[in-house]
Amino acid sequence: MPSANPSPDATATGAPRAGGPGLLGAHTVSRVGYGAMQLARLHGDRGAAVALLRRAVELGVDHIDTAQFYGSGLVNDLLREALRPEDGVLLVSKVGAEPDPGGPHPFRPAQRPEQLRAGVEDNLRALGLDQVPVVNLRRLDTGPGLRASGDQDVDFDDQLAVMIAMRDEGKIGAIGLSSVTLDGLRRALPAGIACVQNAYSLVAREDEDMLRLCLAEEIAWVPYFPLGSAIPGLPKVTDEPAVRAAAQALGRTPAQVGLAWLLRHAPNTLLIPGTTSIEHLEANVAAGTVTLDDATLDALDAVPTRRATIG
Repeated sequence: MPSANPSPDATATGAPRAGGPGLLGAHTVSRVGYGAMQLARLHGDRGAAVALLRRAVELGVDHIDTAQFYGSGLVNDLLREALRPEDGVLLVSKVGAEPDPGGPHPFRPAQRPEQLRAGVEDNLRALGLDQVPVVNLRRLDTGPGLRASGDQDVDFDDQLAVMIAMRDEGKIGAIGLSSVTLDGLRRALPAGIACVQNAYSLVAREDEDMLRLCLAEEIAWVPYFPLGSAIPGLPKVTDEPAVRAAAQALGRTPAQVGLAWLLRHAPNTLLIPGTTSIEHLEANVAAGTVTLDDATLDALDAVPTRRATIG
């Protein structure tokens, strides 16, 4: 049975929050959450996907990132099957793209205001919710991946207007931003922003000024690619000698050290590492228990930012 009056340190089920408590808008959530995009890889084994999500809840994860365009709707379908109201999981979704089966990329831009609205409606239906607690507007201004062109090159103010309208209508609870520039975030601040999702890690810290602005404005910083990326040309945290040395000294994995650095680096950071493995899920949650002493932290802070070399 869920706890009647859980403390900020515990989820609705009474489990200690993974990584401790953090703030996402008006919500207290686990600082180590789960990014659900990779669940699409389990399309042939729904049982494994559901078991992974149930284990996340048991481990104190109550912040899950998703999108209706992940797996062409499969991921949201799995979330609806696996999660229960009493779990108290905060679902954060996003709009701004749509599936592109057979295309050069898994997704294509869907940036026009009417597409953003349709994306929210699709999320509501798929998740069986009256309101999506937080919806990220995925801009295409920065970071790896898609760029908008043609009729998808939409004015930011027009996008914010429809997001605000849907919040006023009660369809979404709060607005987040993803793949946004520093100027874009400053422009959006009057709208009220709950979180920012940008590519960021120990080895890719170009958005440090944006992180600091988020901290000052009490906006959650939710980095994607928190360990760098397997995409050719993007640096990987786990390849860094300082990270590997710290992991060996602490008896942890390099991935755990990279995630622990993010949690220590800024108190407004929330993590959403994704995996299809329960073993990796447990290791990611355990990263929230890693203690970095000052000497280790200094060595990690000294790691230079690596520029992407994608051609």
